[in-house]
Amino acid sequence: MAKPSTTMAGEIPSGVENSGKILSVRGSIIDIRFEDQLPSIYTILKAGSEKQAVIEVQSQLNRYCVRGIALTPTQGLARGMPVVDTGAPLKVPVGKAILSRMFNVFGQPIDHILPPEEVEWRSVHQPPPPLGRRSTKSEVFETGIKLIDVLVPLERGGKAGLFGGAGVGKTVLLTEMIHNMVGRHQGVSIFCGIGERCREGEELYSGMKAAGVLPDMAMIFGQMNEPPGSRFRVGHTALTMAEYFRDDEQRDVLLLIDNIFRFIQAGMEVSGLMGQMPSRLGYQPTMGTELAQLEERISNTDTGAITSIQAVYVPADDLTDPAAVHTFSHLSASIVLSRKRASEGLFPAIDPLQSNSKMAGPGIVGERHYNIAQEIRRTLAQYEELKDIIAMLGLEQLSVEDRKVVYRARQLERFLTQPFFTTEQFSGMKGKLVSLEDALDGCERILQDEFRDYPERAFYMIGNIKEVKK
Repeated sequence: MAKPSTTMAGEIPSGVENSGKILSVRGSIIDIRFEDQLPSIYTILKAGSEKQAVIEVQSQLNRYCVRGIALTPTQGLARGMPVVDTGAPLKVPVGKAILSRMFNVFGQPIDHILPPEEVEWRSVHQPPPPLGRRSTKSEVFETGIKLIDVLVPLERGGKAGLFGGAGVGKTVLLTEMIHNMVGRHQGVSIFCGIGERCREGEELYSGMKAAGVLPDMAMIFGQMNEPPGSRFRVGHTALTMAEYFRDDEQRDVLLLIDNIFRFIQAGMEVSGLMGQMPSRLGYQPTMGTELAQLEERISNTDTGAITSIQAVYVPADDLTDPAAVHTFSHLSASIVLSRKRASEGLFPAIDPLQSNSKMAGPGIVGERHYNIAQEIRRTLAQYEELKDIIAMLGLEQLSVEDRKVVYRARQLERFLTQPFFTTEQFSGMKGKLVSLEDALDGCERILQDEFRDYPERAFYMIGNIKEVKK
């Protein structure tokens, strides 16, 4: 009997081939008939003259036929063409050699360098860690960005969402966090681009290389022009690589996903092509399950933590959209980006009143931090209420106490802006990394009216509070 071989994604096992024939090709959906053995769900099949078309089995239609989704373009495929069963699911490379590299959904390098050696190939379909292995300790994950650390602290091993429409700064905030993580936490960053534009991928790669953080990160891209099946699986590819560093290397991993909405959108396309009945607003009926299969694998275990920051495109800035609502339920922190703040030049354009974090309780961040954060929110909320009166009657008509609130709020709004390292070449301002202690100290002193006589522009785009007096 032929000895079975260990195969990687895209290889045909030696020995007897289980082959079938294409019955129909409808866009990315391909129906295949097998006479001998029916392939199981998620098995990878190969078709085409050079076996260049990769198909993942999605359902078994009857005793002889399976329906699959193509992970590659289907040009050149025709009825009656032979299809070979690889007998294995989609596999990707894991190991130290994947760092500083850029991959596609199949784990093939797309940075024009030879494939990495000394890697192990693992299936992208892994179960989430059992509850017994998960850590129950709540720890804050410092980012060096004032507004996030003070008002929306992130959880180590948690999931934070960046919610915002197009062009409010989600990708800039993600790249800044990668930069700050390498300097602050000696971990690994994995960037997963789902439905990314090729321009964004190239800019990110060049920017990370120039910043010197590439040796500690890997990038995985499923581009916008790729078939929906490929974009739907690229998140699982990135997670498999992240799990290797958490479980085998016992290192902390920062997993950045840009954009989780495009994952849901790819699932919606796959579902529609497969002929499933759409649910509310055209979303797939299995959206909750598909999102949970991805999100539940991101967790804090006894060996290390995968901390995830996910950009979430909000269709038409509507936070009640089912995609946004389902994503909210998995997150420990929600960072909402505001178009209004972006138009006022207050960057990062995070809305402090709509953003929240379950870590912002006195039991986790401490009484002092909690009280300062609550006082900031109260001051900003009062200012929001007074804006209509100011617009109609002017600032002079307010009481002395209300005027103080307005000055404090405007100083706080500007103090919570920050120049980023990743935007130095555009803004001409040197990036700043601010510790949590310095950020809290600055906010506390502003709330105590220590800088009553200083103009509010002195607080704009600075690091710690000492720079005001300069």
